[in-house]
Amino acid sequence: MGNHLNVALRVTLFTLVVTGLLYPLAVTGLGQLLFPHAARGSFVTDDKGNTIGSELIGQGFAKPSYFQPRPSAAGDKGYDATASTGSNLGPTSKKLQDRVIADLERLHKENPDAPGEVPSELVTASGSGLDPHVSPEAALWQLPRVAKARGVSPERIRTLVDANTEGRELGLLGEPRINVLLLNLALDRQLGPPRS
Repeated sequence: MGNHLNVALRVTLFTLVVTGLLYPLAVTGLGQLLFPHAARGSFVTDDKGNTIGSELIGQGFAKPSYFQPRPSAAGDKGYDATASTGSNLGPTSKKLQDRVIADLERLHKENPDAPGEVPSELVTASGSGLDPHVSPEAALWQLPRVAKARGVSPERIRTLVDANTEGRELGLLGEPRINVLLLNLALDRQLGPPRS
């Protein structure tokens, strides 16, 4: 019995060192070497070098001069990176229906010149509650409000939207999308801080 216990302890210790120490260190080291920006959190900085967010985590924008992301169910007030979660509310949920109706009313009020129906993603949270992207259609729907708030032509804003549209991964995976934080940062860099 002592011999079996000795072997089991050695195998356990070996497995613990390899899978709990060596493997994580090797993967972390390779990530830092091959993908340093992503491995460090894909942080975004402003012109002064201040960290203002991450490319991977959505954050709210309330001013009319900025594009707005999807709603967030993460945390009590939304966009809480420490509480990443969906709302878990189903399509028959009265609470979800009330929130969507309120969001639709707010979006119509804030975007009186927007063309067509509100894109569904602007009233539905993502599974994580922190999706940093919207579709080009959702950004273009908001374009008249942003152009008006910044006092520039819609064509000038459209150029920035087009320039910040990311294509499909490897040309075939996923859908075209726009990182809202990067688009809003490009607005400030190209047009200056908003007046409102």
